[in-house]
Amino acid sequence: MSTPVKKVPIHLQSAQNRLLIKNGKIVNEDEIVDNDVYVEDGVIKQLGRNLIIPGGTRVIDARGKYVMPGGIDPHTHFELEFMGTKSVDDFYQGTKAAVAGGTTMIIDFAIPKQGESLLEAYDRYRATADEKVCCDYGLHIGVTSWNSKVKEEMAILARDHGINSFKVFMAYKDTFMLRDPELIEVFAACKDIGAVAQVHAENGDLIAENTKRLLAAGVTGPEGHEMSRPEEVEAEAVNRACVIANQVNCPLYVVHVMSRSAAEEVEAARRRGVIVWGETLAAALGTDGTQYAHSCWRHAAGHVLSPPLRPDPDTPYNLMIKLATGGLQVTGSDNCTFNSEQKALGKNDFSKIPNGVNGVEDRMSVVWEKGVQAGIMNPTRFVAVTSTNAAKIFNLYPRKGVIAVGSDADIVIWDPNRKRTISAETHVQAVDFNIFEGLEVHGVPEYVIVNGRVCVDECDVKVVHGYGRFVETPVYPPYVYDLISEREQKPRGVARTEVELKRYAEEDAAMAKAREAAKAAAATAAASAATIGNIYTNGSVDSLKPKLQNLSCVPTLPESAVVTPSAKGPRLEGQRNLQDSTFSISEDVDEARRACIRVNNPPGGRSAGGFWSVPPKEETEAPSQ
Repeated sequence: MSTPVKKVPIHLQSAQNRLLIKNGKIVNEDEIVDNDVYVEDGVIKQLGRNLIIPGGTRVIDARGKYVMPGGIDPHTHFELEFMGTKSVDDFYQGTKAAVAGGTTMIIDFAIPKQGESLLEAYDRYRATADEKVCCDYGLHIGVTSWNSKVKEEMAILARDHGINSFKVFMAYKDTFMLRDPELIEVFAACKDIGAVAQVHAENGDLIAENTKRLLAAGVTGPEGHEMSRPEEVEAEAVNRACVIANQVNCPLYVVHVMSRSAAEEVEAARRRGVIVWGETLAAALGTDGTQYAHSCWRHAAGHVLSPPLRPDPDTPYNLMIKLATGGLQVTGSDNCTFNSEQKALGKNDFSKIPNGVNGVEDRMSVVWEKGVQAGIMNPTRFVAVTSTNAAKIFNLYPRKGVIAVGSDADIVIWDPNRKRTISAETHVQAVDFNIFEGLEVHGVPEYVIVNGRVCVDECDVKVVHGYGRFVETPVYPPYVYDLISEREQKPRGVARTEVELKRYAEEDAAMAKAREAAKAAAATAAASAATIGNIYTNGSVDSLKPKLQNLSCVPTLPESAVVTPSAKGPRLEGQRNLQDSTFSISEDVDEARRACIRVNNPPGGRSAGGFWSVPPKEETEAPSQ
């Protein structure tokens, strides 16, 4: 049961006076507030200047800082049983770390165990999380097998339990992986119930073959993990997933895009009109795959996740550019932490290293440092990719992801000038390793308000065990399904006017009538010819009674008419056929061929010894070939 907590009214004094230009007009920004904010009973009650504030209200001076909606991390794995062990950040420690970093809601993945149904997995996660969470949370459901019962339970979860997203795996062969025919059916089922399909996009068959080959070659360390799952294996699967989803017109959300080529596939699909969103991770933005070559096995293994970090050191920058310019739309953490002892399960075989890294606590600071502080992204886009876009995609907006009257009072006061250094020694999470170790970041959540309660107060974490609530994510999110509806309403055939259709019909009728007339004429001609032949055969010419309509066009010729072999038609005897010729280009002519001939008396007079002179008879023969 959640602990009852008194929510003291809060007045946030903000004086950013920041403006945004939209459609050529200067308007106030929606997410980053430049007004005062009044919060009561966990809900935003007032926005503006010169607010009437009742007595007993706590006043927080937010001048010179950013007042923004709390972060939403749409990708966490708390207490996940995976690869023979369980992630060490539970729902209490994990959500406490999330709040410490400025995240006020997480969406975790309920992954069924072997033989467990989707409904059983949902009930198990609810029973575990409800008593522990320090902030609000939602659930995605993993679909790791396919049959009619799974399809039925998807519909029940969507209709009765507030679940609007289902994740499939194209990786993890022989455990979670589904094949293309099953993906088609899952995506179609998501479309039917108004859900968003999510996909872990890697080619599982290629990974399995690459793993066998590398282990046989003696590659057993963490570096083999990335070698077995190169960029093209991820990019191919992203493209394939986009094609399948597009064919069934299902909205698609690609989780943890980790490479430039995979991000380009998402971007290209969106340009083609595919309704797809791409999520990248704080890990992919804050570090890279060169860590797999580290001489310390524990350090290298601590960075193992799937898809892996990429060895190209420019990858974080390229992914941030995509995030800033709209090629990618969301940042998550994929927080799935395993300690040193758990990672050591794969000390002799990289394929047995539990996959997962930290990130829920440091996600917002890493994105701010690598994006806003680096000059690549503005603060408004920062809010979009860390909060608002996720809220819209999963139908939490405008309850979450925005500061507006009536929205939940999940608010962060962000100090862009304060610095901190990330370290496993000081972070809130339970894991004993941090992939961002030693990274100095600008931008710190000085205050974090969760449902109207100050849970981070001047950087001091004061969360309450079980304070958070399960938040339903209703089906048919407008931000997603308005695009689907718009696409379905677009005409697919060629529009033709009634006049054109009538003209085509008249032409078709005329042609049909002409064909019938031709058939009748042909039949009449054939009958007439048969009658004439019969009359001549029987010698009964008198019985013939010709009528005008029965006249035949077949020519009649006198008996003297003859046909020569070279003639194109009959001719009268003695009449010259102008088409007759002795010239032939055939190879089987009996006469010998002649290259040339000279004549004795050419037109114009006889020549004396020139071209026209007459040679001896033997010279007129053609030379041998």
